[in-house]
Amino acid sequence: MSINTIAIIGAGNLGCSIADGLLASSFVEPKQLTLSKRNTDKLNRFLELGCNITSNNSEAVTQANVIILAVEPHHANNVLQELKPVLNPEKHILISVITGLAIRNIQHNTQETLPIVRAMPNTAIAIRESMTCLAGAEKSAAMKLAEEIFNCVGETVVIREDQMGSATALAACGIAFFLRSIRAASQGGIQIGFHADVALKIASQTARGAASLLVRTGNHPEREIDRVTTPMGCTIAGLNQMEHEGFSSAMIKGIVTSAGKAEQLYRD
Repeated sequence: MSINTIAIIGAGNLGCSIADGLLASSFVEPKQLTLSKRNTDKLNRFLELGCNITSNNSEAVTQANVIILAVEPHHANNVLQELKPVLNPEKHILISVITGLAIRNIQHNTQETLPIVRAMPNTAIAIRESMTCLAGAEKSAAMKLAEEIFNCVGETVVIREDQMGSATALAACGIAFFLRSIRAASQGGIQIGFHADVALKIASQTARGAASLLVRTGNHPEREIDRVTTPMGCTIAGLNQMEHEGFSSAMIKGIVTSAGKAEQLYRD
């Protein structure tokens, strides 16, 4: 299926980040992108770029063949019922980024034959650096199109649908966890003598370098850690102190807690 237009239903923080990434990648022209939100005043910057803006969800759907559903979980059923009369399985592919909303629930509120893919990106999609997890019929045209869309704004991996709660915790919530780690590192930098802006720059670039090492080499983190830890050295001393304080345990517990919460956000 070729792409003509994309409609983002629920253009909040994540929806707007998706729009930013799609435009930055030139995957769509502004005129091919429609954003729908109850309060359209917050979408003026997209209007100035040439995108289509509306507060009418049904109108947005009729103008597109790819629908990205990005509303809050507690609004999902009402919005799907609103869209049901205008969703056409022969024309539309629905990509849901709603936490906890299963494909079977979407089908129950729309049409059984509607092509549906679940996607879980993160807000780094705005700068084309998202990690997006996808679930659905793996060999379908809808999945192929979803991969094409999200590969333009970062990296994708296809997973089982029952892993989407875990994907939410590790990829979507995870970006906040890593940001908090960078903030903590910068605060440590301030305490040992750097000005705040310098400490943040050092911490941010160091984190970027660490991630890039793993992405480009495919090495396990411990292999790279071994390269910078020497007997009785300052790196191992710092690492061991962090572990004594529960660093790894706290990160693991946070991810597990977020995964559990993700499974509870949507209710039939």
